[in-house]
Formats: sequence, C-alpha cells, structure tokens
Amino acid sequence: MRKASILLAGILVLLLFTFCAKKPVVKEETKPPVTQEEKTTTTETSQEETKQVTQADLQPIYFDFDKFDLRSGDREILNLNAMVLKDNPSVQIRIEGNCDERGTVEYNLALGERRASSARDYLINLGVDSDRISIISYGKEKAMYSGHNEESWSRNRRDDFIIVSQ
Repeated sequence: MRKASILLAGILVLLLFTFCAKKPVVKEETKPPVTQEEKTTTTETSQEETKQVTQADLQPIYFDFDKFDLRSGDREILNLNAMVLKDNPSVQIRIEGNCDERGTVEYNLALGERRASSARDYLINLGVDSDRISIISYGKEKAMYSGHNEESWSRNRRDDFIIVSQ
C-alpha cells in the first residue's frame, strides 16, 4: 500500500506540474496608435505620389473645314484624354473651340462652340463628370498659326483641353 501511495503522490505531483506550469505568454503584436502628425505625413506622401497632370497629357483634336463632327482619329485622342481625366478625378478642364480665319466672327464663334460641345459630350459619354468640363469658343480669335493656306487653317480648326484646376 505504501508503494501505491508513493506512486499516486508522484502522479499527482506530475499532473500538478503539467497543468500549473507557466505557459509562455504569446503577445499579440499591436501597433501604437497613429498620431495626428503621422496621419498628416501619410496624407502628404499620398498626395506627392499622385502624378500631376500636365498640359502635355491632354492632346488637342482637329476638325475638317466647316465641320464639328469628331473624326475617328480624334475619338482615339479623346479616349486617351478621358483616361487621364478619369485617373485624376480632381482635374477640371476647359475645352476651347477654335476655327480658322475664314468666315464671319459670329459664324466662327458658333462653330467653335459646337466643336467644343461635341468633344465635351463625347468625354461625358465616356464617364467623365460633366461638372469638371467647361467650354468656350474663341472662333478665329486665338489662331495659333498665321499662314493663309490649308496647312495653317487645318491646324487652327481645333479643340484645346486646358487644365483649369487640379
């Protein structure tokens, strides 16, 4: 009986050590709370990483004589311009409609407006928010090329996409 008691005591001690032994404490890794200064720094870094849109990112489109409908090549340019605008939702633009020197001031102002409107409508149909686009017509008043020939005239029949704000 004495052997059984010693054996039973030994088993109880062993069980006691097994259950009562300190188990290693696993600490969950917690991050310290973010301070206001760190939040500001993170926001500034994110804004710096955002690419600024330049005027070179928005290409002009051109029109045939006395027309305001979009040509297929110009639709491709508008698709690229729309991608730039959709990737940069804070950018606001002004579409400036221009004409060549032929025609009256009134006629060219109206034609320039129709050209700018057709580009704006196309961009809106591609998903660019209409509130980000304004239009203006300069008619023949902002001719960039001064020659009196078809080459100069064709380059003046255009819509320019001007960044107003970012």
